[in-house]
Amino acid sequence: MNDLSPLLTDEGQSLLAALRDFNPAQELAIATRLRRDHPAELVSAAIGQARLRQRAVAKFGAEDAYRMYFTPNGVEQATRKSVAEYRAGRFAALGVASVADLCSGIGGDAVALARAGIRVLAVDRDPLTASAVRANAAALGLAELIEVREADVTEIDTSGYDAVFVDPARRGGRGRVFDPEAYSPPLSWAIEAARARPHAALKIAPGIPHELVPDDFDAEWISDEGDVKEAVLWRGARTATAGPAGPGIAATLLPGPRTLTGRGLPDPPVRPVGRYLYEPDGAVIRAHLVAEAAEALNGGLIDETIAYITSDEPHPGTPFATGYEITDVLPFHLKRLKALLRERGVGSLTVKKRGSAVEPEELRRKVKPQGPHSATVFLTRVAGAPAMLIGHPAR
Repeated sequence: MNDLSPLLTDEGQSLLAALRDFNPAQELAIATRLRRDHPAELVSAAIGQARLRQRAVAKFGAEDAYRMYFTPNGVEQATRKSVAEYRAGRFAALGVASVADLCSGIGGDAVALARAGIRVLAVDRDPLTASAVRANAAALGLAELIEVREADVTEIDTSGYDAVFVDPARRGGRGRVFDPEAYSPPLSWAIEAARARPHAALKIAPGIPHELVPDDFDAEWISDEGDVKEAVLWRGARTATAGPAGPGIAATLLPGPRTLTGRGLPDPPVRPVGRYLYEPDGAVIRAHLVAEAAEALNGGLIDETIAYITSDEPHPGTPFATGYEITDVLPFHLKRLKALLRERGVGSLTVKKRGSAVEPEELRRKVKPQGPHSATVFLTRVAGAPAMLIGHPAR
């Protein structure tokens, strides 16, 4: 079905309500039963939408997900609700009253912006996606704040808006696109569109090379509950630490938010492994702010190429890294590890790796942990040599 309108009828709404808690394993039986009283095409569309809503709960929460409308790509590519709300809050704090949301998708960011009291023009060239934004705006009571336009974003006049938000498509026919100039539209176009307005945010892949960040933008890497979600290029929202030239760099952790800003620190010193090992949040690593995190932890690196920080003291309050108390620092040796774990009765083994070719599942298979106790093993390098660090989460 290329049109959501049948689902918006009383019959469509009734079907969606009946399918809220449907079990996908029973889909054939459910579809057969429903087709006795409803058109087959409408039943298929309702079941498809119910399936998408169940997937969307992880990003939007049940309250919104079961009222919204999705496309398969829309669920996959939509901004997580917590991240969209954080970004909308930043726009609102800048005094932005209107935003042109270019490449709006199914409207996750548009909804967050409207809920922050910001007027939104949501633009997407795909007819079904544009209809999903309209349906979502109406379903969530935001239709007065969200105008939807089905159009090519490169043809939109944004001069009537305080800010632009651009979320280029980063998937092609063969999957994820890594070259920013292969985005749709290309990053270079989005940068120029941003420069035309007082404020702007460009959502990009977190793996973007730092050298591609323009000097007149800030770059912010965002993680949510420990998972890196995206990077954002901001214009007209300079951080307090940004210099007169060159981008400001930040890592923001949600929930919170907690933000670590770059200060141009040199690489931390390499030092012997201390009592504690700290694993920086992925956003901190992507933002190249390990030095700032190490300074806050009064620590150094275990190897100049490895983003593990070591310290002699506990820092239970740090939000930017997860701490572990280390009991053993040993050269990597599989038989020795197996014997040590057996001796200590370790049956629950968490394996982390950085700078090691050994795969965690392969290691678990070979050491065959058994017993009532738990441990964490880090497969890494210490001062250039393969090593295994054994410990447990810091208390």
